[in-house]
Amino acid sequence: MLDEKTIKELRPGIKVKVWEIVKEGDKKRKSPFTGIIIARKHGKEAGATFTVRGIIQEVGVEKVYPLMSPMVDKIDILGKPKRVRKSKLYYIRKLSPKKIQEKLGISF
Repeated sequence: MLDEKTIKELRPGIKVKVWEIVKEGDKKRKSPFTGIIIARKHGKEAGATFTVRGIIQEVGVEKVYPLMSPMVDKIDILGKPKRVRKSKLYYIRKLSPKKIQEKLGISF
């Protein structure tokens, strides 16, 4: 589970590393997923989610994580943008990593 400080810091534009617990058969392991938060929905309620977009082998991948999920072990904040003017950053789906870095001020 996540602490309140981490939940308050999660905003669109922040580069994060999400450590999720993956079950494979009867074993569990932690798997990191690195990307930029492009959306956060439903505030701090029980059904609140945030969407992380990352690039894996030159293909854009998006994952939606519930805030209160027991499968999310921890979240590391890797970088904060200089300025974000929108609450939903869906427009970065069409941009190259270089353009994203110019707009947000963080590397993809």
